[in-house]
Amino acid sequence: MPIPRPPSHWRSTRRLTLALLLVWFALTFAAIFFARELSAITWFGWPLSFYMAAQGLALGYLLIVALYTWQMRKIDRRHQAGKTDSSAR
Repeated sequence: MPIPRPPSHWRSTRRLTLALLLVWFALTFAAIFFARELSAITWFGWPLSFYMAAQGLALGYLLIVALYTWQMRKIDRRHQAGKTDSSAR
């Protein structure tokens, strides 16, 4: 018995979620893993690792949430339009 494929809306949602989770992991891992190297770079007299820990990661996470919201609106509108077009027939 073949496994039914999920609707394209959920495939798009999962793909977006996975991509943004990978970005989240990369941001977090890079800031922690390269903290010593980042502390060698100064910006306005403070080490770059301080800025990444204090502000940079929080802004990165906020950007991820904003991207998720923007892309989900596009996905929802695209699939809602396809749903109304197919039900009108």
